[in-house]
Amino acid sequence: MRAPRRLVYCIASTLDGFIAGPDGADPTGPDGFWPIAEDYLEHLIAELPEILPVQARSALGVTAEGTRFDTVLEGRRTYEIGLRAGLTDAYPHLRHLVFSRTLAQSPDPAVELVATDPVAKVRELKAEEGKDIWLMGGSELAGVLYPEIDQLLIKLGPLTIGNGIPLFSRDTAFDPRTWDLTDHTVLKSGAAFLTYTRATTEA
Repeated sequence: MRAPRRLVYCIASTLDGFIAGPDGADPTGPDGFWPIAEDYLEHLIAELPEILPVQARSALGVTAEGTRFDTVLEGRRTYEIGLRAGLTDAYPHLRHLVFSRTLAQSPDPAVELVATDPVAKVRELKAEEGKDIWLMGGSELAGVLYPEIDQLLIKLGPLTIGNGIPLFSRDTAFDPRTWDLTDHTVLKSGAAFLTYTRATTEA
């Protein structure tokens, strides 16, 4: 019997729980505030090569498919960060779905637009054969999909920013959940990769 396909919210977060600054721009971009230490990048290349965008994979000579994910989900605002950088598909090595009710046409034939209920779509994806599903953001989509998230993979950066875009949208329903720490790696640079799996003791 195959292992169930999981929805994994794999996201970089500051110590104070933000995934981006107040403007929502890419915090790792040329004008970003996020420090990318050498050991952080080495860990990504070794353990999660599939979450590196195409321009980083090309620059770093990364060709590995990775073992965790074969599908990536993102909301329109997150997708548009790549569009503004000239990338219509930052993850051509993955099945790429963008959730939007306002984009009329996909800017890239390989990118699938989804205008229907995100929860229903994720349940459909979970029923299919494949590796885990990477939810990359943003916070609004993560908030809508909060009940469907099976695992959190937090790339915790050693910084605080005081205010910004939170891990989950402030519109997310109040729904306390407990999580088991199932894996962790702490780097010398201060970053930590923390994997939390949804507790099975919940009713």
